[in-house]
Amino acid sequence: MLRTALVCASPACRIGILHSGSSLAPKLGTTFATRALIHSGQPNNNSLTGKRINEESTTGTEGFHLKDSAASKQGLTIPDAVSTLPPTIVRGDWVLFHPVYSQEEIKAVEVLQREAKTISDKIAYNLVKLTRWGFDFVSGYKHKPIPADSKMSLEELKKGGYILDEKAWLSRILFLETVAGVPGMVAAMLRHLTSLRLMRRDSGWIHTLLEEAENERMHLMTFMTLRRPSLFFRGLVLGAQGVFFNLFFLSYIISPSTCHRFVAYLEEEAVLTYTRCIQDIESGRLPEWSNMPAPEIAKDYWRLDPGAKLLDVIYAVRSDESTHRFVNHSLANLNTETDVNPFALREPDMLVKGRKPGFSREEAEKYVLESHQMLKHGKVDSK
Repeated sequence: MLRTALVCASPACRIGILHSGSSLAPKLGTTFATRALIHSGQPNNNSLTGKRINEESTTGTEGFHLKDSAASKQGLTIPDAVSTLPPTIVRGDWVLFHPVYSQEEIKAVEVLQREAKTISDKIAYNLVKLTRWGFDFVSGYKHKPIPADSKMSLEELKKGGYILDEKAWLSRILFLETVAGVPGMVAAMLRHLTSLRLMRRDSGWIHTLLEEAENERMHLMTFMTLRRPSLFFRGLVLGAQGVFFNLFFLSYIISPSTCHRFVAYLEEEAVLTYTRCIQDIESGRLPEWSNMPAPEIAKDYWRLDPGAKLLDVIYAVRSDESTHRFVNHSLANLNTETDVNPFALREPDMLVKGRKPGFSREEAEKYVLESHQMLKHGKVDSK
C-alpha cells in the first residue's frame, strides 16, 4: 500500500519556492508552494488512506524561488539552491519550505472564524478564548473600538485602552511567537517517535509540522531584531513554554485532531491580532513603525524588495498565520491515524488559504487526487 504519494523524503528537499512563473504552476492553479516529488512508486489515486510500507525513493529537489540562481547539476562540489547557500544568494536563517507571497496574496487574507461544531471543536474553541482573555487581562490589552467621531490624540487613545504603542505591540508579538512555535514541533516530535516505534512511514505530516514550527520561529527571529528582551521577559517565556509544551504534549497523545483544531483557532486569533496591528500602522497610530525599514532577515526570508518596510513584513507574517490556520483546520478534519497529509506536495495559494478556514476531508481527498494527477503528468512531461 502507498504510504503517501506526497512525501518529500530526501534531505535535499529542504529549501526553495516554485514561483508562479514556473512551467508547472499554471497546471496546478497555484502561485507558489509546489514541491517536487521524490518517489518511485505508483500512487494509489483512490483515497487519502492509500499507503504502501515498502517504498523506494530517488533524489529530487523542491522548486526554488525565481530570484535564486539556477540550481547546478554538478553534484556536491558546486554551491547551489539545493546544497550549500553562499551569502550572495540567500542570507536568511532558514532551510525548510515556506511560501513567498505576491502583493495580491498578502492583501487577500480575511479574518475568519470557523464554527465550532463538535464537542472537541467547542473544547478547543473555548480553550483558545480563555487563553486569549487571560493573556489580554495580564498584559492590559483592550483594543476597544475607537468612536467614529473621536478627536482624541494618540496619547489619549493609549491611556483609554484603545490602542497600543510600538513597545507594547512588540512585547505582545514576541511573547506570542515564542509560544506559537511549540505546537508544530511537539506534534512533529510525537509523530516522529510514533513512526520509529511502529516502524512505518508517517504519510507526510512530520515535514509540514516542522515547517510550521520553523516558520513561527522565524517570526520571532525577525521581531527580535527590533528589541532585546529583558531577563524578566525571558523568564516569563521560559515558564510559559514549559507549561504549554507539556500540556500540548499530553493533549496530542490523547486527541491529535482536537490539538490541531486548537492551533487553528489560535491562528484565527493571530490573524486578527496582526490585522489590527496593520490597521494601526496604516492609520498612523504607530508612527515609529510607519516608515521603518524591514529587517534584513525578513527580506531574505520572504523575498521582499530591497526597499520593503516593516509593514510589508507584518503583512507577510499575517499571511503565514493564515496558512497555519488553514492547514490545521484541514488536518483536524482528517483521520490522523490513516490519512495522508494533503499538503506534503503542494499548498493552495493565499487566494484560497486567506479566504477559507480549511479543507473538509472530501476536499482534502480531491486535492490529493489532483496532486497525483499532477505527478503523473509531470513524470510524463519529464521523459
